Amino acid sequence: MVKQFTYRGLSQKELESLPLGKLLELFPARARRSLTRGINDGKRKLIEEMKAAKEGTLKNPINTHLRDVLILPTMVGVTVNVFSGKEFRPVTITTEMIGHYLGEYVITNKRVNHGAPGVGASRSSLYVPLKWEICLNVIIHFKILITRWIQRDGFR
Repeated sequence: MVKQFTYRGLSQKELESLPLGKLLELFPARARRSLTRGINDGKRKLIEEMKAAKEGTLKNPINTHLRDVLILPTMVGVTVNVFSGKEFRPVTITTEMIGHYLGEYVITNKRVNHGAPGVGASRSSLYVPLKWEICLNVIIHFKILITRWIQRDGFR
């Protein structure tokens, strides 16, 4: 038997039929505060596009930079391309995402892979090229002295 998802004890269809005031009571405090402040024109347009996409009247994919849009029950089943700072990443909205923000599902940074430390990474490495140059000069000078010594005295 497959367990059906419920949000605070209500199924998907019950959530869609709830008025916005009753739905607000189910959301956590941050989501309630965000919705009670009102929905601006950009968010309203995105929600209308999602409704059109769910009905099947919208043909183009939905691209958005709005990461602070709360996921409502009417948005479930829609795929939205959310901007990550570099590219648009597709997010398919499921019932488990209700009450969360759209931007939570698109990561904006990537793992840093550090290379080897370069010159200036620490105080001692600041003069690494000079140290190598001095070391090579000493080796070359020592080689010249040994060759002169061999030429002058030979092997005994």
